[in-house]
Amino acid sequence: MLQFIARRLLEALVVVFLALTVVFALQFLAGDPVKLFLPTDTTQKEIEEFRERLGFNDPWIVQYARFLRGAFRGDFGNSLRQQEPALALVLLRLPATLSLSGVAMLLALTIAIPVGVISAARRNSWFDHLGIGATVLGQAIPGFWLGLMLIYVFSVWLRVLPTGGRGTWLHFIMPSITLAAFVAARFARLTRSMMLDVLGQDYIRTARAKGLAPLRVLYKHALKNASLPIVTLLALQLGQLLGGAVITETIFAWPGVGRFLVQALLNRDFPVVLVGVFLTAVLYSALNLVADMAYAWLNPRIRYE
Repeated sequence: MLQFIARRLLEALVVVFLALTVVFALQFLAGDPVKLFLPTDTTQKEIEEFRERLGFNDPWIVQYARFLRGAFRGDFGNSLRQQEPALALVLLRLPATLSLSGVAMLLALTIAIPVGVISAARRNSWFDHLGIGATVLGQAIPGFWLGLMLIYVFSVWLRVLPTGGRGTWLHFIMPSITLAAFVAARFARLTRSMMLDVLGQDYIRTARAKGLAPLRVLYKHALKNASLPIVTLLALQLGQLLGGAVITETIFAWPGVGRFLVQALLNRDFPVVLVGVFLTAVLYSALNLVADMAYAWLNPRIRYE
């Protein structure tokens, strides 16, 4: 197990390194950010002095080496717009994204897992057809449209929920539903598919023949053995929520990392963008490692070498 964890950590370092390298190289194709931060009447001499102070006149290999040296120390430089450490600015907004993603994932799992299990146990029933229709609808509705409709109904028309921002628990309702809709649909469909495969196995028929309670058969025997792909999807979707809740955070003015990174991209604030890529790669790698370790608990036959 220790060798497996060490190997996965090494792979994670390679993934983070490659992601940062690609984004660092792409920033040279995005145009000169200096002109965004200087007045239009700035002279060419002042522009060159500003570029020299930021190190933009150095060869790209020198800039890359300087960037890697600082990144290994946790120093990604200052934000070009706010002139504060980029890492601190992103970490300041990380709790907002973590809390929203956590609530959305909890909501999605609370709805999707029971729906998938019951749909598989009552295949071709009215509940199964209703569940399949709901999952298709959940995956088909664009997130931005759902968010705008929720704002129109509950904020503009009924006036029972705030339109955006982060404060009380009421602020979590609409953005978490917007994020959870698509995720819940994917989990419900995967759970139903895996449960249908497992329910046809011999050990399930044996458990039923022994007279075990139906709920015990479904949740203890069937769901546990069907949960390996669900755990994989959980790690991927949680990483996607943490790194890709851009549209939802923008619609609901949620002060999270996604909305902040969009503003940084528009402003060509490259140090902030690099911090966002770094944190996303680290979170993805950590979640996948946790998912791999959970496999051994769900299926004792799995051994890591």
